[in-house]
Amino acid sequence: MIRDLKELFESPEVYLDRTVKLEGWIRTHRKQKAFGFINFYDGTTLQELQIVYSETIKNFNEVQGFFVGTAISIEGKFVKSQGVNQSFEVVAQTIKLEGASNEDYPIQPKKHSLEFLRDVAYLRPRTKLFQAIFRVRSIASHAIHKYFKEKGYVYVHTPIITSNDGEGAGETFQVTTIDPDSTKKPTDYSTDFFGKKTCLAVTGQLEGECYALAYKRIYTFGPTFRAENSNTKTHAAEFWMIEPEIAFCDIDKLMSIEEDFLKYITRYVLIHAREEMEHLDKVSGGLGLISRLNALISSAMVRIKHKDAIKLLLEADRKWEIMPKIGKDLAREHEKYLTDEYFKAPVFVHDWPKDIKAFYMRMNDDNETVAGVDLLVPNAGELMGGSQREERIERLMARMDELKIEKKELQWYIDLRKYGGCKHAGFGMGFERLLIYITGVENIRDVIPFARTPGNCDF
Repeated sequence: MIRDLKELFESPEVYLDRTVKLEGWIRTHRKQKAFGFINFYDGTTLQELQIVYSETIKNFNEVQGFFVGTAISIEGKFVKSQGVNQSFEVVAQTIKLEGASNEDYPIQPKKHSLEFLRDVAYLRPRTKLFQAIFRVRSIASHAIHKYFKEKGYVYVHTPIITSNDGEGAGETFQVTTIDPDSTKKPTDYSTDFFGKKTCLAVTGQLEGECYALAYKRIYTFGPTFRAENSNTKTHAAEFWMIEPEIAFCDIDKLMSIEEDFLKYITRYVLIHAREEMEHLDKVSGGLGLISRLNALISSAMVRIKHKDAIKLLLEADRKWEIMPKIGKDLAREHEKYLTDEYFKAPVFVHDWPKDIKAFYMRMNDDNETVAGVDLLVPNAGELMGGSQREERIERLMARMDELKIEKKELQWYIDLRKYGGCKHAGFGMGFERLLIYITGVENIRDVIPFARTPGNCDF
């Protein structure tokens, strides 16, 4: 019976001095005249197993010609190692070629830059670093679904193709079947596939609100798209978003949910991806990754109004590159000061100026701010953004008029307020932004399997 390395390393006493069968790949291969050593991995664990073979195997000369990256199957005895670099090894009785690799295999046993590995993204999951990153991605994804299931949320699949851009920013990818060379005149969308202008979704929030007002608690978790021509480390054209919506929920309750959610996911990953997190901690360049995440879990998250945060920044004894100002957004240096220096904890900044927030956020009584909230975390900045939604139909329509947002395509969204609408709230978090924070990897291109960024749609 074929065994996984994970099984062997978790219960070595069960398999010790027994014959085992394994399938996997060669990471390194040291050859000598009468024997050889293969560092073998199979993807089920970050640990490698040394395979020792000698002239006693029938195809010794063939095996000596196996290159790094070759897929093999092995049968041999699992024994305690005589070497100093490993506790166990397999003394091979047979080694069978399952898939040859060539001498020019790009992932050689040496240090490769992240930039180089992006160019061979179809092979980078075979490196220990990316095996750790993408297993953490898988485990974090499971944790998200587990959290919401335990809390009684319904998982809703919102559209990927839509006729509204949600945020009102206009940075969307158009979806059309019209030949762009067929006319130089303004497009008549009535002849298009959907009979109207459509795009790839930038958010599932608006549709999610419909289901929150039927199920009380829902969440979406899927791909979203932004045609934002930005080449920063934290922006991508295609990424995944987690967006819960909760009926009968105000902004204070929303912040409590955000805090509980983030701590749950972080704790789950630390427990269930322990091996991967220890490896990432080791290669993170002294970031103290695990201790930082444990500090997040045990921290008391601060809540501060936007105007109070600005006052605090203005009173700080420092020279700002961008001067903090009431009514304006926070710069990265402001966020860093609040989280890393002043509070030394995650910070909810809430009650934002209405002019820099979306139309659907609930207007506060001062008519100058809205019930929006951003969660800032140490070493990373903004991680989540949410708000209490505007449930008062007159206020919503007035805000849309103020921002010159066309009501016709969003009449269904307005009508939610006519038919049993109630106070409700929700937040959004980019999954890759969370992974950057958890793994300590700086670039979004390295936490998503195949990155889509301006000028790049390879693989």
